[in-house]
Amino acid sequence: MSPTSLVLLLAAVTATAVGAAALHTARGVRRQISELRAELAATVAADARTGGGGGGGGGEECGATVPAPRATPAAEIRAAVADALAEERERELAEARAFWAAQEARDSAGAADAHSLLSGPGGFEDASQDAQLFVPRQADLAGLEPLLGLDALGPEAMDSGGDQEPEVESGLELELGAGAEPVAEPRESAELAAARRRHPSHPDFTPSSPVADHDRTVTRLTELADARTPLSDVRPGPLGTLDVYVFADGTTICMTPGHRETAERLADALREGTAPVLLGGSGVSGAYALTFGCGEENVYVLADRVIASL
Repeated sequence: MSPTSLVLLLAAVTATAVGAAALHTARGVRRQISELRAELAATVAADARTGGGGGGGGGEECGATVPAPRATPAAEIRAAVADALAEERERELAEARAFWAAQEARDSAGAADAHSLLSGPGGFEDASQDAQLFVPRQADLAGLEPLLGLDALGPEAMDSGGDQEPEVESGLELELGAGAEPVAEPRESAELAAARRRHPSHPDFTPSSPVADHDRTVTRLTELADARTPLSDVRPGPLGTLDVYVFADGTTICMTPGHRETAERLADALREGTAPVLLGGSGVSGAYALTFGCGEENVYVLADRVIASL
């Protein structure tokens, strides 16, 4: 066999092998395409059956369908909104409590510094000099004469002139108490004794405690809520500084900082003839949250400090 014949034979064998491989590959691709068509047809038929028997042609044209929106109950939405409002209220109350705690700490530190400055050097520790630094003022009895009478005021009130001079020297001697003989004081009535005890210069004077004031305010607010006492007047403060609420029984409540929109809403309800009523509230560390009822609506008020008249 010649070399030329051998080369032609090898070329023919190679071409036959390449053709067979190409034919096998083409048949595999055709088989996969047929399987994909069958799967697509089955999917379209299933979508047509689930979507409704009448839309068979339309289901074949658009194979994919969009799921329907999920219906969210209104109760879940209200609960989520209420939780968000409660978290916001707690955050505001926490900020208010932190602010007032820092303010009270600064006030206490300032009072301690002022006391240390006023105490002076060690030379002022002498009892006589301390007594000279503190000279109490006699209680003013103006306006108490009709209640006390001339007998209770002493023999000085029995003179013809009727002039009553404050005995500063005798009061100073009583305060110093150094080598002075006890002076017999005229017998005082209960009203005069109570007035003297309420005066800051009296030795038994006790300033009111903030905790007691807070408890009295909470008690007064509870009484107003239980009695359903309506509001009679609302006075918004300038620039949200202080709002004043006056109830029908004469109780006055001062809130700071003021909330102009809330105060105007309550004032509008009063002008429309619907008297707002305090439904309740809560007080924690000086901060308050009050709820007023205006007909079918409720108005919520947040305040850092509330002062209620007794």
